Amino acid sequence: MGARAVCPWSSGQRPVDGTELRVSFGPSAARGPCRRRKAAGTTRFMHMSARYNEDLVSELKARYLELRGVIGKRLEEFRRLGEEGTDEELFAELVFCLFTPQSKARQCWAAVERLCKSGLLICGEAGDIAAKLKGVRFHNTKAANLVALRRLFVRNGRLAVRETLDELGDDPRKLREWLVAHVRGMGYKEATHFLRNIGRGQDMAILDRHVLRSLVELGVLEEMPQSLSRRRYMAIEQAMVELAGAMQMKVEELDLLLWCKETSDLFK
Repeated sequence: MGARAVCPWSSGQRPVDGTELRVSFGPSAARGPCRRRKAAGTTRFMHMSARYNEDLVSELKARYLELRGVIGKRLEEFRRLGEEGTDEELFAELVFCLFTPQSKARQCWAAVERLCKSGLLICGEAGDIAAKLKGVRFHNTKAANLVALRRLFVRNGRLAVRETLDELGDDPRKLREWLVAHVRGMGYKEATHFLRNIGRGQDMAILDRHVLRSLVELGVLEEMPQSLSRRRYMAIEQAMVELAGAMQMKVEELDLLLWCKETSDLFK
C-alpha cells in the first residue's frame, strides 16, 4: 500500500485496555448450569415476569450502582475513539473485533498490538500476519480476512474507515447490516462489538457466550442457543434491550455489566 504503519495510540491516545478495572461479583454470581438440547429448535424466552431470577437482577442493579462511574468512563472512551480516532485506530479496533470469535479478547488485542508495532497491520501479507497471531484461534483464516478487510477500506492508497462509515449514515443497524454483508468473517456479534467500541452501537447487544450465559441465569433465555441466525439474534437482542430498560440502564451498560459479571474484567 505504501502507507505508513501507525500504532493505534501513536497520537498520544492511550489504548482502551481495561487493565485497572478488574472487579469481582462475589460467590453469589457464580455461573449456573446452562441447559443445552441436541436439537437447535427455536430459542425459548421468558417474558418480564416473576419468572426472572429476581435475586440476580437485584444483585446486578446493586453492582451497577457501584460500577456506573467506571462503566460510563469506558463508554466515553469508546465514544471518543469513534469521534477523534484516526483511520488507523479505527481499523485496529475493527481488526480486534474480527479476531475475537472463539478467542480471548485480551489475547486478540495483544495480537493487534504486535501487528501494529511491526507494521503488518497496515502493510503485511497474510502469512506474515498469521505468524503474529499467537493465542488467536483460526489464525490463518483471520489473517486472510484482515487482508481482505484492508482492501475493503482502502481508497486512493490510504485507509478510509471513517469516510466509509460516515457515507453509510448514522443508523447503527444500517451500519451493522453493511458490515455483516461486506466484511468477511464478521457476524452480528462482531459488527455490534465494533460499533459499540467506537460509540455507534446504541440499543444493540453483543451476544457473546458470556452475555448469553448470563441471560440464561437471569431467565431471559431458557437455554443457551446452539446457533444464532439473524432472526434469533434480533429476538434475543430485543429481549436484552427490554431487560436493560426495566433495570433503568442502557443496553451498552448492561452488556459491560454482564461481561464484568462473567469475567471480573471491564475490557472492551
